[in-house]
This record gives sequence, C-alpha cells and structure tokens, in this order.
Amino acid sequence: MKTFYYVHTGHRIGLDRFRRAVAILNQLQQYDITLLTSDYRIAQIARDFGIEKSVGIDVVRNIPNISHNGDKIIFDSSEANPIMLDDMRAYFSKFIRVSDNKDDTKKANEFLISPYLEGEGIFHGTIVADKYFAMNTQAKDIHISYFFGDDDYEKDLEKHFDFIEELDPYLQLGFYYFLDYEAMLQKKFSNYFEFEEYDEMIQRTNILITASPQTVLDSLASGGKPIYFQREDYTDEFSEIFKKLNIPVVYNYDKNHLYEIIRTIDNRKYEEIGQNGYKIVKFIKESLNL
Repeated sequence: MKTFYYVHTGHRIGLDRFRRAVAILNQLQQYDITLLTSDYRIAQIARDFGIEKSVGIDVVRNIPNISHNGDKIIFDSSEANPIMLDDMRAYFSKFIRVSDNKDDTKKANEFLISPYLEGEGIFHGTIVADKYFAMNTQAKDIHISYFFGDDDYEKDLEKHFDFIEELDPYLQLGFYYFLDYEAMLQKKFSNYFEFEEYDEMIQRTNILITASPQTVLDSLASGGKPIYFQREDYTDEFSEIFKKLNIPVVYNYDKNHLYEIIRTIDNRKYEEIGQNGYKIVKFIKESLNL
C-alpha cells in the first residue's frame, strides 16, 4: 500500500498548490510519500524543495496508472468533477482532499482540509510552511517587491507594466516564464529575484504586491505587508480569507487604488495568521494511519 500527494500544477496554473504541498511534505519526510504533479518540469526539481520522490503524470486521469486500489492519497486540485471524485473515494482506502471553496461540503469516505469549513473529519485552517513564521522577527530591507505569479503564459505582466512601473519594485521571477520573456524582464527591472530565491524575497520584502494567494499567506506569516491583486485568470476563492486577515485587494489593475493602499499601509492592522503546521501534520497522520 502506497501513499501519494497529488497537486495540480502547470504553465497556466502556477505553483500555489505545489508550495503548500512542500510545506506539508517537509514535515512528513520520515514517511514514504510520493508527490504527483500534473507537470513534469516541477517534478524534476522537487528534490530541491526537500521532496525525495516526485512524478509528473501530465493529467489527473493518469493517477491510476501508477497507483493501486487501496492506496492512500492527499488530493489538492479542482480538476476532478463530482463523478471522478466519487470514483477516487472508492478507489483509495484513505482520501484527503484540500479545498479552497467556501461552499464545499465534506463527503463520505473522505477527509477535508479547508480554511472555511469545520466539523468532524475536517481540518480548519490555512497551509503555510513553518519557516516563514520563523522570519517574522527578521529585518525587511527591501521596501517593495512584485510577484505576478509563477505562470504568465499570456505575458500579462508585460502588458500591465504601468501598474507598478513607477514603484520601481524588486521583481520575483516565476517558474513557467518563457526564456526570452524572462530575459526581457531581467533587463526591464534593475533588481530582481530568481525563481530559486523566493524564500529570500519573502524574508527581505516589506510590502509585497502579488497575485499568488499562497505568497500572500507566506508574506503575512513572515511579518510582511502583502497586497493582493486579483488576476482575471486566477481563482477568487481566497477573497473571504483575505478580508478576515485585513489584506488589501486590488482589482482591474487599479493603479490609483494600489498607490493609495501603499500610502496608508502603515496604518493598516493586518490580522495574525495561524501557524498550523504541526496540527495539519497530526491531522494527516491520523487520517491516513501513518
């Protein structure tokens, strides 16, 4: 009987789910868990994130090709329709689903991790790596950084340079950027962080403007002041979480709103985010009988 952890990743999806899987798997290293990603590229370098076993499977329907009836899985994806999810609950002996949907409900034969829902068989809370909380007392020597996301297939960052150009921020480069596009961005921004320097960017940045929901949470945990801007191609399922944490949100590349938030940001009281690493791991271990 094997244990798997599947995350939806890709050049139109980004790496938010991968980053929170890393947060969990790094605390479960003593157990034999194989990470499955829907993209081969990130699976190939997962070892750099502390993950020993990872496999790219292209599409979610390929999971049965490398698993067996009765195996266990943590499933973090919105790809599967209700029928497919029912099949997976029957196929796996233990099934944990990660959900960001506030209107979701827990089904029979599954466990749930959710920032919105509570109840038996549900872990209520957000997933953030403990290492970011450890950065909370460290000095922030970079005023503003900008992270559009790990994916930008349509090159929307370039289309909206005017959104942040006057701020002269440090740029955090993403994973799924085209080579020529990345080279152009490196010339455009006088200061930037490579993909591998994400943790350094989180540690050093005071005000972080980003479209990545997971990066917002990482920044807040580290003592930063994140500003979320809603990309048209990204989920809005985190809006209520951000409202509860008093995280400002910008829509439609509204530069005036962004600048007003920055001007008054020292007066904003961000709410503290819970450090749930140990509790989530305990929930997973008990749910999967590890």
